[in-house]
Amino acid sequence: MKKFKVTVDGQTFEVTVEEIDNQTAATVPLGQAETKIAPQVEKKSEAETSPAPGKGEQRPPAASGGSGGTVVPAPMPGSIIDILVQAGDTVKDGQVLLILEAMKMENEITAPQAGTIVEVAVKKGDTVNTGDPLVVMG
Repeated sequence: MKKFKVTVDGQTFEVTVEEIDNQTAATVPLGQAETKIAPQVEKKSEAETSPAPGKGEQRPPAASGGSGGTVVPAPMPGSIIDILVQAGDTVKDGQVLLILEAMKMENEITAPQAGTIVEVAVKKGDTVNTGDPLVVMG
């Protein structure tokens, strides 16, 4: 058996994986094999999995900002390749605010609601992580 650390959605788990003998697996007809997966997951405490303050902190989607605004967070890590709004602009629900490139794909980040742009927290060329604030709406 081998032990691995796996991180899923920011939470780290320690898992043990058992190698199955190839000869045994080859002699069992497909669809008739027993499932021998017995996950033994040890969840780390929040203190062990929490990032250092100010690094990689995740915010829930469309969270309220401290100034009463709505924060539009980055849904995934990537690079800002275009910003289509600026502070003071009035936007409609679903309007494209900026373009985030992730894994060679351009992703349109849209307004979660109608409102006014209070702050654009990024600039063209910035690299962001999941949960980083992109825009604050009022």
